[in-house]
Amino acid sequence: MFSVLDLYSIGVGPSSSHTVGPMLATHRFAKALVQHDVIDEVDRVRVTLYGSLALTGLGHGTDRASVAGLEGNDPQTVDTDYLADVHRICDERGTIRLAGVKTITFDYNHDMVIDVWHRLAAHPNGMRCEAFDAQGRAIYEQVWYSVGGGFIEPGLVTDPVVSMHDRSVEAQEDTQRMAAGETDSTMQTDGWPYPFTTAKQLLGICAEQGMSIADVVWANECAIHGADAIRAHLDRVWAAMRASVHEGCVSTQRVLPGGLDVPRRAPGVYARLRSKGDVFSQHASGNLRHLESSEAAWIDLFALAVNEQNAGGGRIVTAPTNGASGVLPATLMYYWHFLPDADEAGVRTFLLTAAAVGYLIKRNASISGAEVGCQGEVGSACSMAAAGLCAVVGGSPAQVENAAEIGMEHHLGLTCDPIGGLVQIPCIERNAVAANTAIGAVRMAMLGDGSHIVTLDQVITTMRQTGHDMMAKYKETSQGGLALNVVEC
Repeated sequence: MFSVLDLYSIGVGPSSSHTVGPMLATHRFAKALVQHDVIDEVDRVRVTLYGSLALTGLGHGTDRASVAGLEGNDPQTVDTDYLADVHRICDERGTIRLAGVKTITFDYNHDMVIDVWHRLAAHPNGMRCEAFDAQGRAIYEQVWYSVGGGFIEPGLVTDPVVSMHDRSVEAQEDTQRMAAGETDSTMQTDGWPYPFTTAKQLLGICAEQGMSIADVVWANECAIHGADAIRAHLDRVWAAMRASVHEGCVSTQRVLPGGLDVPRRAPGVYARLRSKGDVFSQHASGNLRHLESSEAAWIDLFALAVNEQNAGGGRIVTAPTNGASGVLPATLMYYWHFLPDADEAGVRTFLLTAAAVGYLIKRNASISGAEVGCQGEVGSACSMAAAGLCAVVGGSPAQVENAAEIGMEHHLGLTCDPIGGLVQIPCIERNAVAANTAIGAVRMAMLGDGSHIVTLDQVITTMRQTGHDMMAKYKETSQGGLALNVVEC
């Protein structure tokens, strides 16, 4: 069952699909060894990364995250300093603490396999976890897919391995499935009092019941998890978003890790803007509201701060992915500090409304850069942020849907070509641009009455099809685009 509890998760950078997902997968694998009562037999384990996980895994910390997961760590609680240094520590020890209970030999060069030539056919982000006894006999094996946003799905150990640039099984069948009106059936709506799988259905519910989009999502979530759990989670998410902005603004780290020598800009920008009013000590103060010319600079700062935290392996909120984690916080901070009457209830409305759009995109397309390019990450975040902001400034459900559509439409075809496999260039700046685009989308939507030609459902379908038509080298493999042409890096 899909939930805001899953869509907004507090985790660790730099990537939801390449860091968070693999850590969760190896954590589940290690836990399964204990549950199946075979851990005492295990002498060695091996993790094989395929496809995009292999091609950009080192830059995204996939190898380190996988080892941390094997040791029983999870993204919400892992020590970020340990995660950053686990490769060196593992090399020095020559061992890992499997599932946190058994010490086994671990040779990074032999037991962490980076297969850049092949992929598992079902999804570009595939990985295989294997356990062996002292005689080298296989004891237990799992296949996992990291499908974006920190979501993982189990595969079969018999899933075929194909050439890296073969199209996925899903892509090959996409045209027939979409023509038949079929969508992803894995995200069930059982138990929801107001089930919807398309924006058209959602708008119909709003019209028939006299509810806002946030009202619909709230009712569905409360029916499954209860009001107290949902409210508490949304409040934790908002607190974590604010913290990531603040920590990014005051960080003393000068250069981001990874070898590109990308400087942290947020602390310097924050220092320059403080003279015009410190948003961390003022809530929608008059001087800030009237500094219209500085709004875009603050929005840029908010997004840069979060994404520099993410790129540095810090604690952030996956919303809907780590690579796009700065868009929603930046837009929310704009609401919080620059718009009158902003309050905690409005923040929850923003997040609930944005979640409806995130659900539709994930269900009917993808939020995975390795599957559909950055249109599925930053484009999705922009669409979600536009919907959330439109809702809290008084937009009708139709205007909210219009804002979300504008946000996604103008990211169609956006490639994912990170230089060096790092979420630094172009990812950090891209979040700032998208946050400003989301706000512009709301302004346009609020100038109309919600009627428009291209629907959100149509643009989501187009994004999915565009992503499947996109060449693999432009989908988080760092084999094309900026990653190839910025040769000095």
